[in-house]
Amino acid sequence: MNTKPMLVLATAAALALFAGCATEPGPFRPLDTTKYTLENTDKFVLLDKPAQISVTCTGLQERPLADGRLEVVANVKNRESRRIEVQINCVFKDDQGFATGDETPFQTLILAENSTEAVRFTAMNLAAKKYTIRVRQAR
Repeated sequence: MNTKPMLVLATAAALALFAGCATEPGPFRPLDTTKYTLENTDKFVLLDKPAQISVTCTGLQERPLADGRLEVVANVKNRESRRIEVQINCVFKDDQGFATGDETPFQTLILAENSTEAVRFTAMNLAAKKYTIRVRQAR
């Protein structure tokens, strides 16, 4: 009877058993993931997989209007060689990144093959200093 395979198996099992004991006891720092923080850190966010494949932003312009409100223009490009329909909106935020309650409704944007369209958003109040433009596949 060859005991070498059994010895290798027993050694591997012992190593696997003791490997779990090498972790440090808590407390642990929270792990941050960009999956749930993109809307807090990025100015242009694609909300679903079809939008991620088909759409990109080629430029963002922001400027204060004469009355102090923020105006944002996004150049949205269709990366596909077919016509697509997406929905786009803007969430305006204060200087600390918190939503001001000034969120535009989603509007439908039809993009021709490989075309770029400028979409304009204007804040309704003076508190808006930052923003997130969100794009999703049309429903």
